[in-house]
Amino acid sequence: MRQFRVWAPEASAMRLQLEGVVRPMRRNGGGWWSVRADADQGAEYGFLIDDDPAVLPDPRSPRQPNGVHALSAVHDLDTSVWTDQSWTGRQLAGSVFYELHIGTFTPDGTFDAAIEHLDHLVELGVTTVELMPVNAFDGTHNWGYDGVLWYAVQETYGGPDGLQRFVDACHARGLAVCLDVVYNHLGPSGNYVPRFGPYLTTGRNTWGQSVNLDGPGSDAVRRHIIDNALRWLRDFHIDALRLDAVHALVDHTATHLLEELVVETTALSAHLGRPLTLIAESDLNDPRLITPRAAGGYGLTGQWNDDLHHAVHTAVSGERQGYYADFGSLACLAQTLTHGFFHAATYSSFRGRTHGIPIRRDLIPGSALLGYTCNHDQIGNRALGDRPSDYLTPGQLAVKAALVLLSASTPMLFMGEEWGARTPFQFFTSHTDPVIGAATADGRRAEFAAHGWATDDVPDPQDPATFTRSKLDWTERGREPHARLLACYRALLALRKSRPEFGDPWLERVWADYDESARWFVLRRGRISVVCNLSEDEAVIPVYGRVLLAWAPATENEGGTLVSGHSFVVLEEGEGTGTVVTD
Repeated sequence: MRQFRVWAPEASAMRLQLEGVVRPMRRNGGGWWSVRADADQGAEYGFLIDDDPAVLPDPRSPRQPNGVHALSAVHDLDTSVWTDQSWTGRQLAGSVFYELHIGTFTPDGTFDAAIEHLDHLVELGVTTVELMPVNAFDGTHNWGYDGVLWYAVQETYGGPDGLQRFVDACHARGLAVCLDVVYNHLGPSGNYVPRFGPYLTTGRNTWGQSVNLDGPGSDAVRRHIIDNALRWLRDFHIDALRLDAVHALVDHTATHLLEELVVETTALSAHLGRPLTLIAESDLNDPRLITPRAAGGYGLTGQWNDDLHHAVHTAVSGERQGYYADFGSLACLAQTLTHGFFHAATYSSFRGRTHGIPIRRDLIPGSALLGYTCNHDQIGNRALGDRPSDYLTPGQLAVKAALVLLSASTPMLFMGEEWGARTPFQFFTSHTDPVIGAATADGRRAEFAAHGWATDDVPDPQDPATFTRSKLDWTERGREPHARLLACYRALLALRKSRPEFGDPWLERVWADYDESARWFVLRRGRISVVCNLSEDEAVIPVYGRVLLAWAPATENEGGTLVSGHSFVVLEEGEGTGTVVTD
């Protein structure tokens, strides 16, 4: 016998339909309803509310074999499949993340196909694979942020069994797995959850109605979120969660949902005997997110740092549109690399107000900030979804990589970045409702117009070609200039791993020198200097040392080291010249 339970506090009657047979359910406390029935693996079921004849999928559905509009299916993971009994996990400090989208990582777009490329990530120097959301959404392909059934795994990727195989294969190779989860909104199509109870409030955020975290009935909604997070970590052996846009979580209770999640995750970590990591995406520049609970913070392990992306990208590329307006100077780059945030109680012209809070560098390590030269947002939210490799030289890409991968932050790569992939990563959807599909396309064009982008060539998210264009071309890796850039990334990550200076997470021990007019920049980590020439012309930079790694040959000259334009060299104090050169 199996117990079927559902939260529907406002219903006067609830019924379970299981394999075509309808059974009445019994009201329990707290708005819960339940019934026991025999059900085999794969049995299809759904719920009927009051006298409504519509059979709705389970809000906690473990599987949706026929899509989010269809019935749920009974599904239990086969625990005998796991081979990772010796896996002890990975802490955030010392990690190297690699963000990927299952649908476009390979031509087939499945978990099983992605497994075939895991050895590439190991050879690259990656330690943690970060999956963009895989919860069930409407249609066949999507970025994943339109999920409506948070407990189910998207069938077109391989469903729950496919995710299990993927995690097990990662652990077998020493790779941890981070899963992107979205708790700040529900997608627009196939969203039946609010018909069961007050999952949403009247307030709105960028993507629609806010999730009810502090109103009447919010205890059960919060439980829905926390239980979902624990399910990924416990049942699917996931190692870390990336929490999408936590600034959109409206919670005025005494204990914020994020802190409550930290408490329960810490307890589960102790039980499982391996680290469990919570990483926030936040637009607030608020270090309280990653401040320990004992010091009055929420206690999250880490957070994405868009300021570092903006500082590096603008310094190298020269772009200044939209939210890049305040960035671009080498002084900005130095401030961000040594203090974590650029906007820290400073005026943001894009926002038209003061933004952020300074980080206490004696309390919060730089490793709590994830740094990146690009990610799905910073590529996909450009009008054409074009990658930096479309408008920067290989040398400029190498300089960006050196600044991020050798910084005190925990580095994160976006799929294909390591070889300068030329395939775009565009915003794509496959909503089955044409009205929603058209509204999505119109909304994207309006958003780009507000940011000053031309909108005539913005790809239609609903066009299947937009999705197909975004798939990686793995054959690029063996061709130039891609092969040389890939060798550079491998060498940078090998250097980061081999030298303790780059593992030192404390921002107080990071220094920077620069010349704004000459466009050179030096990042200092102990006895090692990462010397970058951001100008087109070669320059003599006043730093000496033994060459550990260089994008192009660098020679000692009167007054310093001669560095080619759009190039970098890593020097260690001391006599002699090394031989590790990527040219």
